Amino acid sequence: MPLYSPQSQAGITSFYDAQTNGPKIEPKLILAAVVVLTLAILIVDHFIYFA
Repeated sequence: MPLYSPQSQAGITSFYDAQTNGPKIEPKLILAAVVVLTLAILIVDHFIYFA
């Protein structure tokens, strides 16, 4: 008698494996965008604080 985890019974595993028609974005691009946005916010905050 095999044991099944609740995630496999709920279909969560198959949900994340399903192919979608949306845009494919690499994780490196997301990480780079977050770093650039964070730096931009820090730079703008620096100029507002010392203005």
